[in-house]
Amino acid sequence: MNINGLEIKPGAKLKGANLKGANLKDADLSFAYLEDADLKGANLEGANLAWANLYGANLEDADLKGADLYGANLQGANLDGVNLEDAIMSEPYSVPMCPPGWPNPPEVSE
Repeated sequence: MNINGLEIKPGAKLKGANLKGANLKDADLSFAYLEDADLKGANLEGANLAWANLYGANLEDADLKGADLYGANLQGANLDGVNLEDAIMSEPYSVPMCPPGWPNPPEVSE
């Protein structure tokens, strides 16, 4: 999947990406590196964001209904107006629960 010329896939490196208002419904962004990304108003319904790094991301007014956020790093993220209905969440981000190699996502072959 490509959005604004950016490849959306597991482990994608999208630091600072402009994904404002993007339709990412059911997208697999597990282990994605989305630090400081702008996801304001994005549709992430049912998206897989497990172990994604969303540190400092702007998720204002994003729809994360039913999204998988297990192990995701949401430190410093803007969550104003976010819809988290039925989202899968875990304990707050902590180093002991991180997989090997965190915060750098593993390379994913196509």
